[in-house]
Amino acid sequence: MRIIKEGFLYQLTFMPRVFPVNCYFIEEEEGLTLIDAALPNSAKPIIHAAEQIGKPINRIVLTHAHSDHIGALVELKKKLDVPVYLSVRDSRLLAGDTSLDPSEPQTPIRGGVPKNIKIKPDVVLTEGDEIGSLVAFETPGHTPGSMAFLDKRTHSLITGDAFQTRGETAVSGVIVPWFPFPAMATWNRKLALRSAKKILGLKPTILAVGHGELLREPVTHMEKAIRKADAILQKNGA
Repeated sequence: MRIIKEGFLYQLTFMPRVFPVNCYFIEEEEGLTLIDAALPNSAKPIIHAAEQIGKPINRIVLTHAHSDHIGALVELKKKLDVPVYLSVRDSRLLAGDTSLDPSEPQTPIRGGVPKNIKIKPDVVLTEGDEIGSLVAFETPGHTPGSMAFLDKRTHSLITGDAFQTRGETAVSGVIVPWFPFPAMATWNRKLALRSAKKILGLKPTILAVGHGELLREPVTHMEKAIRKADAILQKNGA
């Protein structure tokens, strides 16, 4: 596991050379907020990293309910006994429910959907909710209930899979040939693009994604990625 610190933000990366999977600590005065739970074997190194920092993990916040973002959730919940936060919408996905609301695009939910997870979120999130220094923003597209989290102190933005930076900066649903997996797991590309435009408006100072490197001063890169996604959707008419 690799750790990079940027102010209050710590990026923890598993398998950085092969299939990079990131989770994050946000440092607060009283402890750490863990954003996402990485892979099934990640609990021990995540806990060890917190011990190295010298602060307890006080809560677990999930960007969405795909398996490479909740992998160590069960073990972490058992060992830490801290509250789990997840969007209202993706709480259904965490329970293995892939049904769609009549008002939602009827494209199939893709990606690693959990099965037989016995954990329910302790706190369900909606737009504008605050978790310590973080503000929650709904970013449907990769999954119906994906969320991004903005640190009010620094304007660092943790996006889950709304963007990727592995290979190139790309909006969820845009295939990057040398790392296509986030695109392949995207539920609805139109909504993903709309969400990307929404969080671009937050003008983040750092873009922290589920797959890829931290991106400092990311606005220009985000704009370029959005233009490309827009062009692809217009060309394909979908």
